[in-house]
Amino acid sequence: MPTNRPTKGCTVARPTTDDQPKAVKPALESMTLLVAAVIVHDKATNRVVLLQRSQNAKFTQGTWDLPVGKSEPREPITETAVRKLSEETGLSVKPEALKVAHIIHGAWGVEAPNGFLTVVFAAHEGTGDTENREPRKHAQVRWADADAIPENFVDTASSALHRYLAGGPEVSRDGWR
Repeated sequence: MPTNRPTKGCTVARPTTDDQPKAVKPALESMTLLVAAVIVHDKATNRVVLLQRSQNAKFTQGTWDLPVGKSEPREPITETAVRKLSEETGLSVKPEALKVAHIIHGAWGVEAPNGFLTVVFAAHEGTGDTENREPRKHAQVRWADADAIPENFVDTASSALHRYLAGGPEVSRDGWR
């Protein structure tokens, strides 16, 4: 194992994403879907931003959820979180304001037959007014009292939200034996 670590103050050249080799087909077929979710928590009022999935949603129609979405190829997960939060709710946060709140490792999902990994971030500061920017996907976007979270909630997101609010375990597994 090499022991020639860079000295303090030296930078190490790393290949750019354009220099990366293409993934081989079997690797792509076995990939776990990477997802980001955001718990926007106003600690002063103890409220969180929630979305209610519309009747047009691909799954769990009518249930409540966190702002959440799939990562684009070569998109840093913090950028996914910022993008999806803005696209769905109109709220803006800076990537550096996000703190990891929970990790969900699911064995299977409707759009993730090979499993998914959701990085749930917490944001306590941001700008903008909440609005439903994707009315085809969501029936409503609203602030909810953190002590009165609706029961009709996407299971994995509900677990992550309740664990975050209780200061509990930061990793959960869903659907694994």
